[in-house]
Amino acid sequence: MAKYKNTLQRGSVRILVFREAGVWYAVALEFNIVETGDTSREAMLLLFEAVQGYLESAKKTKARPHILNQAVDREYEEKWRGSIQAKRQPNSVFFAGRMNILGGRALVPA
Repeated sequence: MAKYKNTLQRGSVRILVFREAGVWYAVALEFNIVETGDTSREAMLLLFEAVQGYLESAKKTKARPHILNQAVDREYEEKWRGSIQAKRQPNSVFFAGRMNILGGRALVPA
């Protein structure tokens, strides 16, 4: 049996917010959820709502942990690594951080 980093009881999902061609994107990497908005705030809020709904659905259906530990799209993984390795965020990346999972709920970063 594989051991998963994320479960409904605890874990974290990496969050990336960036801008391309005038559109803001917010991504929950391990969940493969992407939201867009006219502003970084709108994209982040939509992402937080989507993540919360995703976790609630997973909890209701007693989903297996693999849905909380999906393979990350290569483009987003590269953006994540680039933003973490840089001393300051590249121009297109607004935020790179983590959102904790506790008891099947997302704890929004402060």
